[in-house]
Amino acid sequence: MKNHEHGINPLERRSKIVWIIFAAIAAFYLWTEHRAHLLGVLPLLLLLACPLMHLFMHHGHRHDGGDQGHQDKGGQ
Repeated sequence: MKNHEHGINPLERRSKIVWIIFAAIAAFYLWTEHRAHLLGVLPLLLLLACPLMHLFMHHGHRHDGGDQGHQDKGGQ
């Protein structure tokens, strides 16, 4: 009864526990039955990470005046 007084429904708590157990069992069976497929995709994910990092990590370079460093190097 104490949980119900604090706003936590006992039925909600049980359903969350059941969902976590179901997700753990599903993850276990997916891992055991499809391990070769999952591990075979890892090199491709690494290659896909390179252009994504390039896109998301270079957006901060263009601030405070653009390409001033490139103009100085060209004049020397």
